[in-house]
Amino acid sequence: MDYENKADDYYNHDRPEMLAYLPSGCKTLLDVGCGEGTFAGYIKKKENLEAWGIELMEGPGKEAKKRLDKVFIGPCENFIEELPDNYFDAIYCNDVLEHLVDPYTVLSILREKLTDRGVVISSIPNIRYHDAFKKIILQKKFEYEGHGIFDKTHMRFFTKSSIAKMYEDQGYQILSHEGINRTRSLKPYIYNIPFLFTAMDMFYLQYATVSKRA
Repeated sequence: MDYENKADDYYNHDRPEMLAYLPSGCKTLLDVGCGEGTFAGYIKKKENLEAWGIELMEGPGKEAKKRLDKVFIGPCENFIEELPDNYFDAIYCNDVLEHLVDPYTVLSILREKLTDRGVVISSIPNIRYHDAFKKIILQKKFEYEGHGIFDKTHMRFFTKSSIAKMYEDQGYQILSHEGINRTRSLKPYIYNIPFLFTAMDMFYLQYATVSKRA
């Protein structure tokens, strides 16, 4: 997969919109797909907690080691089963699960790594986002791109309902499931007219989900 040619800022996003989902009193955090450790490093410093990371790419992973307590470099599937059980109060998967061949098994394994109060927090692109809707339905295209919803490194595509089903099928109870990064475009209102405004999910670029063990 073409992870070497990503934009310069691909591995150091700070993702401020995901900070609000961190549970209060969190002491141990795992960031799957941590990039250079910008996001988890910020939380570590702000909350004075223990932060681990897993990063596929060697370059960003080495940078993350400067910021986090422990970093594994390579496919997350190579490491997650060896992580300590009942250890993490929060496991973040920010725009990661759609890149995996089998996100379902990964979520199932991560469930066992949570403390009794622990949560998995993810953001996942929404294939029903208005721009994707336009390309698929109106332009009759499904073409992979260098970034965004049609990123050529995406292995899976999700909607609001399929994200929820994935979590529930893997033994989670969903605590929060909401759209984030809402578009300012008026086009979704136009696209909703024939659907009698029952397709309001197309306003959201991603869905943020917080789940605990059921």
